[in-house]
Amino acid sequence: MRRVKYYRLVAYGLTFKDPLIKDRYMEGSSFNKLTSIYEFDRRLRLLLLGVLETIEIAFRTHISYDIAHKFGVLGYKDKENFINEIYHRDFLEELERLIKRSRKGELFIEHHFKKYDGNIPIWAAVEVTPIGFISKLYRNLNEDVKRNIAKSYYNVPYFYLESWLQTLSNVRNVCAHYGRLYNKELTFKPKLFREEKRQFDNKMVYAAIYIIQRLLTKTDGSRFVNDLETLIHAYEDDIEFLHIGFPTNWNELLLEINKQKLF
Repeated sequence: MRRVKYYRLVAYGLTFKDPLIKDRYMEGSSFNKLTSIYEFDRRLRLLLLGVLETIEIAFRTHISYDIAHKFGVLGYKDKENFINEIYHRDFLEELERLIKRSRKGELFIEHHFKKYDGNIPIWAAVEVTPIGFISKLYRNLNEDVKRNIAKSYYNVPYFYLESWLQTLSNVRNVCAHYGRLYNKELTFKPKLFREEKRQFDNKMVYAAIYIIQRLLTKTDGSRFVNDLETLIHAYEDDIEFLHIGFPTNWNELLLEINKQKLF
């Protein structure tokens, strides 16, 4: 642990503090347990990054196809296809910066500048944008198109998908920048269905894991649950399920989602 600074580990050690006695650690606390929780959190971030990449790529495909099909390949430039004109203007300005930044490193962007005077079709434009940008694009999109994307690909009302994308965008940033998931509330808490609210809350990382499972395909979802079970089993003696929001039947809930998927 010489490669991990003290203040990074301290945040994990807060879970050991006795809530009744100031500056006192609870019985059973140890440095080995602290480092085990730190390692669990690191491996959880890596696992989530992998499946979030799968979700992000799939959603880029879905949103670009539906925008092109409904409005044409350059339909994303027309403010009439969006709810808020100001948000749309900001979207175009940010997209232009992302595209210019990508010209040197992305050959397909340079190709469109040379051959089509910089008219970048939607399916190419979304490839240079992060998931947070895609999330904002979806929220401001024409409601009929939002509704069709949510229903056709994910079988949920669009306002749930809006919420989930915002949550996962933030979780992805935490994972990519080596932040902490363990014993930390989600910045953007996802909307849950009534039955789900009765089984777990939307504050901790399990809520993000649950919606990740909802957005994965049946095959990817099965693999994700297997990988997660392996990780949990390796660290279950040291982690506290309360600190990650896992209900006692956490794996059963994830597997049940998979059974309901058509593909």
